[in-house]
Amino acid sequence: QVQLVESGGGLVQAGGSLRLSCVASGRTFSSYAMGWFRQTPGKEREFVAAISRSGDIKYYGNSVKGRFTISRDNAKNTVYLEIYSLQPEDTAVYYCAVGAIFGSTTPSHFRSWGQGTQVTVSS
Repeated sequence: QVQLVESGGGLVQAGGSLRLSCVASGRTFSSYAMGWFRQTPGKEREFVAAISRSGDIKYYGNSVKGRFTISRDNAKNTVYLEIYSLQPEDTAVYYCAVGAIFGSTTPSHFRSWGQGTQVTVSS
């Protein structure tokens, strides 16, 4: 099993930036595509970004493309999500997960979810 631990969240003012990290253990990290999702209470989990095994293919949710950048360092078993120009609507718990079917933005096609890291954007 792959275990994922997210970190890097916190409280930031609107317009600020954060870099979230997701460290994996338990499997060969480079064997898996990875994704980031976010969720607020009472709402469905929302796709944010995904990255292929080698990092050569990336795609983003429509609401975040241009402000969010996903990357990975397979030597460190880590996937990153850099967020720029944060807005209050970005407030959510951010989760990383292992992609079972690359190209999918559906949460059910991902597994081994981490516990999430809270991002709170103040205005």
